[in-house]
Formats: sequence, C-alpha cells, structure tokens
Amino acid sequence: MSLQGSVAFIGFGEAGLAIAETLAASGRADGMRAYDIKLDDRDGGAAMRARIEDAGLTASATAKEAVEGAEIVICVVTADQAAKAAAAAARHLAAGALWLDMNSCAPGTKQIAAGPVNAAGGTYVDVAVMAPITPRGHETPMLAASAEPDSVAARLAEAGLAPRFVGSDIGRASTIKMLRSVMVKGMEALTVECFRAAVRAGVADEVANSLDASESGLGWAAQTAYNMERMTAHGIRRAAEMREVAKTLRDFNVAPAMTTGTIAWEEEMGNLDLTLEPGTALAAQMALIEQALDKAD
Repeated sequence: MSLQGSVAFIGFGEAGLAIAETLAASGRADGMRAYDIKLDDRDGGAAMRARIEDAGLTASATAKEAVEGAEIVICVVTADQAAKAAAAAARHLAAGALWLDMNSCAPGTKQIAAGPVNAAGGTYVDVAVMAPITPRGHETPMLAASAEPDSVAARLAEAGLAPRFVGSDIGRASTIKMLRSVMVKGMEALTVECFRAAVRAGVADEVANSLDASESGLGWAAQTAYNMERMTAHGIRRAAEMREVAKTLRDFNVAPAMTTGTIAWEEEMGNLDLTLEPGTALAAQMALIEQALDKAD
C-alpha cells in the first residue's frame, strides 16, 4: 500500500524520526509530512526543519497543515503535551482519520486526549511502545486499544503498522505500559542507589556477583507471588533491616530514596497479620492482600 499524502507526524523527536525512517525504508511512506512545535522556535526552527526534510518528509508550517487530509496521524510529542496536541489538531482531522497517540502517558491522560479526536470524527488509538523505538521504528513491539479494534487493526496493517490490540477501552494499552514502568524504571533507580554506594565502598563486584547468584529463574508472576509471601511473613523484620540499609547508604553519601519506599512497603505488608501459603497463585494472593489492606484502612 502506498501511503503517499496519508501519514502525518505531530512531533518529530527521536520516536518520530525513527518511525519515519523505517517507514521510508519499507517503501511505504512517500509524501509524509510533519509538524513539530520547535519549528516555531526562532533559534531552533531551522534545525528542526532540516531534521524533517533530511528524513524525506515535508515540514508543515502548522499542525493544521500537517493533519489536514491525513489518513493516519502519529502523535509523538512529550508526555505533558499529548492532550494539548490532540486538542489543537483534532478539529482539522479528516473524517475517520486515525490518531495514533504513542506518547507514554497515564490512561487518564489518554482518555482526555481521545475526547476532541473522537468528537471531531477521527478515531483515537491508544498506543503503548513497549521497547526502545530505535532501531526498529514502526516495527517496534507496541500495544494498542481503540474502539472497533479489528477494523482499526486492519487499516493499520495495510500501512505496515501492526500493534497488538489489547482491547477497546482507551487507556488499557497505556495502563500496561505505565504499570510495567513501575518495575522497569524502578529497577533502574534501584541500580543507581545500590551501585553508587557499592562502588564508593569498593564492593561493586561482590554485590553484583551476589545478585547473580540470587537469580531464581522464576517468571514474574511466580516471583511476585513469592515476594508477597515473604513480605507478609517477614515485613517487620525486613523493614528494620532496610532502616540499617538506609543508614549505610547515607554513610556513603547516597540518598536512600528508593530504600525509604521499601521500608514503608515492608512495614505495611508485615503489619497485615496475614499468612500466605507458599505457592498460592498471584491473583489469589493479591485478593487476600487487598482485603487485608482494606481492613487496615
């Protein structure tokens, strides 16, 4: 399928460029156009125009000019601008145009952004990019949610875009990504907190080797169930240990930001007076934990 004249980008940072380059390489994207707010910047406008044109796209002077007549609009701005971008451009969309919101936003933000798009006769698609956008561009694993997901998926497939649809409720794809990020980005933050101190203490290799030896090989559901059982059984003792960890970090001039949160969770879970049987399925465990937390409140 030729996409000539039918694909527009709102935002042209790393994600926009990566997607445009791989679409172009696949021979599907002649005539694409893009608008980025930086085009309006007196100092940076020329550089953004060159970035867009060097990628083989037409630089549009306004969001209106970019989206008018487009069949697919790919919105890749910063997360705090996603709803504003949708509100500003929606009234210029062609009837039935697909608005692919690929920004990393809370589900509530996606629902706000969907309002003006759907009201204008477009179709809003909640897209969650689930891996680094470079180098795979439009072929990066993505999740999506939209009204009438089957028909939207078919239209996107013709354009070479194949996100995996996870439902019709706007925000569902984003919810999966946001909650996954609690773990992924949380581990990144824990890594900084742990290894800044480990390097300063001269024990980084030993700590890393100990962590390697502790790897269980369990999947995330089984590991989470195990963690919940350990926390409810030993949370109070572990909170006390983590207070000593916080002291250790401070001794090496590392702020215990993540550790402070760990203390709070260990203590709260330990105070539930809840016994979880090892091997209990995660969903059953969480139901018991939620009941206990409700009673504690």
